[in-house]
Amino acid sequence: MTKDTINNDILSQITDNAGHISLNRPKALHALNLDMCKGMTQALLDWSKDDAVRVVMIDHSEGRGFCAGGDIRMLAESGAKKGAAKGKEAREFFYVEYQLNHLLFEYKKPVVAFMDGITMGGGVGISMPAKFRVATENTRFAMPETGIGLFPDVGGGWYLPRLEGRVGQFLALTGARLDGAECHALGIATHYLPSEKLDEAKERIAQNPSRISGILGDLSVTPPAAKIMENIDKVNKHFAFDTFEEILESLENGVSDWAATERDTLGTKSPQTCKVALRQLAEGAQMQSFADQMKQEYAIGSHVVSMHDFLEGVRALIIDKDHAPVWNPLTPADVSDAWIDAIFEPLPADEEWKPLKL
Repeated sequence: MTKDTINNDILSQITDNAGHISLNRPKALHALNLDMCKGMTQALLDWSKDDAVRVVMIDHSEGRGFCAGGDIRMLAESGAKKGAAKGKEAREFFYVEYQLNHLLFEYKKPVVAFMDGITMGGGVGISMPAKFRVATENTRFAMPETGIGLFPDVGGGWYLPRLEGRVGQFLALTGARLDGAECHALGIATHYLPSEKLDEAKERIAQNPSRISGILGDLSVTPPAAKIMENIDKVNKHFAFDTFEEILESLENGVSDWAATERDTLGTKSPQTCKVALRQLAEGAQMQSFADQMKQEYAIGSHVVSMHDFLEGVRALIIDKDHAPVWNPLTPADVSDAWIDAIFEPLPADEEWKPLKL
């Protein structure tokens, strides 16, 4: 067994035939910071060249989270700075995090992500690229960025539009949370295991990585009914549009309590972010490579991290916790096409995101 000493926020070791990464920031629900992304990346690069490592497993050390996201407060503090320092640290974090996401997406050895707990934002980015994604009764999956004025990044523009029907658009706009059974029903998770079986799964996989699928299948149980499937027809009907205004109109004209509830939910979200997300998913569905997706998301992130809605969203939900953000632009009608075009403007060639050279 060899341990990684890069930092204390991740624990990495080789056990039998497995490289094992455990996120280790329990007080922050294992939210990613820059050093964690660098440490994970280095471990993955080292193991890619180590014939003794035949599988990689990613989990968390303790507590409720698998990974609750990224270091949002740092991003906002960076975006609020003046002059040349404005957004610099945020851009560095996005750059390294997206390289990690891409590395996992292209990784040649099988990766198993154990999504046992809160899996949001950055946690989605390190679990969705995995070939095997294990949900449990503790899984709570979401992309809640519209509530803080960011956008569903870390590959959200790639994964979400490739889900069933219009579920991706629904998740991106509302920030709805899915449980483990719902993740399994939608294909977000490949397997559903009781949390009490996870240690056995990890031990058996490390010993016999050629049988990952069989081991997970053997330990899987039938999940509870997936509640989202009760409303899948409503999701596909009301979120069938690529403009925010049309979705709002459809929900307002809906006759169900579900439609009214989702319309009220969208009324609390950043109109700017909702429009960004819809365009991101529409264009992401046509992307030819995951690298192209990350390049676009880095450009979007570089722009929005210093904009009013992100700074205001973090203030309202994370710093002051008054849950009363004042968005600007205030209404969907106020968010012009030109405004969104500026957010999607590509960066200069010497500033754009590039994947790691492997």
